[in-house]
Amino acid sequence: MFQNLTERLGATIKRLRGQGRLSEDNIREALREVRMALLEADVALPVVKEFIERVRQRAVGQEVLQSLTPGQALVRIVNDELVAIMGEACDELDLRAQPPAVVLMAGLQGSGKTTSSAKLARWLKERRKKSAMLVSCDVYRPAAIDQLQTLAGEVGAEFFPSNPEQDPVSIARAALEEARRRHLDVLIVDTAGRLHIDDAMMDEIRRIHEAVDPVETLFVVDSMTGQDAARTARAFDEALPLTGVILTKADGDARGGAALSIRSITGKPIKFLGVGEKTDALEPFHPDRVASRILGMGDVLSLVEEAERKIDKQKAAKLAGKLGKGKRFDLEDFHDQMEQMLGMGGLGSLMDKLPGMGQLPQNVREQVNDRDMHRMLAIIRSMTPQERRFPDIIKGSRRRRIAAGSGTRVQDVNRLLKQFTQMQKMMKKMSKGGMKKMMRGLKGRMPQGFPF
Repeated sequence: MFQNLTERLGATIKRLRGQGRLSEDNIREALREVRMALLEADVALPVVKEFIERVRQRAVGQEVLQSLTPGQALVRIVNDELVAIMGEACDELDLRAQPPAVVLMAGLQGSGKTTSSAKLARWLKERRKKSAMLVSCDVYRPAAIDQLQTLAGEVGAEFFPSNPEQDPVSIARAALEEARRRHLDVLIVDTAGRLHIDDAMMDEIRRIHEAVDPVETLFVVDSMTGQDAARTARAFDEALPLTGVILTKADGDARGGAALSIRSITGKPIKFLGVGEKTDALEPFHPDRVASRILGMGDVLSLVEEAERKIDKQKAAKLAGKLGKGKRFDLEDFHDQMEQMLGMGGLGSLMDKLPGMGQLPQNVREQVNDRDMHRMLAIIRSMTPQERRFPDIIKGSRRRRIAAGSGTRVQDVNRLLKQFTQMQKMMKKMSKGGMKKMMRGLKGRMPQGFPF
């Protein structure tokens, strides 16, 4: 996410940091580069103009020109203004209503409404401890109702059945009555989309809105459509009182134009980012954290929160106790570590949140993928329990058997064992108090602007 923008801004800021003092001339040149970076990221032109002007007014003032570290002062200004155009804080869902609170999902066909409805139900259940019911009012798209029913079962949400012969408004009313009768906290109403905005679509969704009186009306839009996403959101808002936006497919958007344009153009906050296909791939939108990612400073807070939720604490404590007693790190432990990393979104997601990763060359980032991790897991799963506990016994014939069982080559098995040996050595150092030394060594190599 924001990969192209991060690279362009990073290069501009790096040049400024290399200069002892900043003048109005080199600030003007830097802002020209920033402007081009934003336009290439498909940020709407009015938003770019306003952003550049606000940064320029602050940058040519005493705040930067008299700073002892003018490059860092400019980074802080750019960061502040990025946060300002995306919204000062994370806008939470407002569910302060007599239960069931109704959330209405709107958007064009193919934007990800149905999947986002299920993701939101899971998020409410896991993060807010709310019971949720899902209902589909999409009587036009084949299998839309079946798709939502399947997803509801997957995320553990209630489902209100409907069929294509019914009137969408009647479906919504009946679902609200059922949710009320069963004392559920939230009702999520998935509506029909179209390939483009039309009068029939708007009239239908207005009637559904009037029937259920939602506390939240969320516009679901594909982030990869760039500034078109902001324009479509504005058109919907003119017909329907939107309360916020869910930006889907953000993990596949290397530009980020939609995230930077929507708030300024519509006045509506982005409430969530869809960052993958799985039902847990929904993140609350924190403007300050996103700005930090754009500037290549990572998002450590989100990483910590994700680790808190997804890391198996019992397994972590067991491994720590094992290493503390001087026992060896084995392939079973290595397997568990990789599984937990994949559970946190994989290497790509971790790199997106780690400080300084945006400064890695493109060819290095392309080598980091989860396919290798899945291949390594397949190799370990083809081993016997004894081989996992005592990797030293894995010789020629065993390596051939493991490769055949995992659908890989003997070279892949060799590579895994080599990587495991390196990990084993690192774990041994950490168990002997080497972690503090390692962190001290890393600290000297952290990118400028890293928070400690």
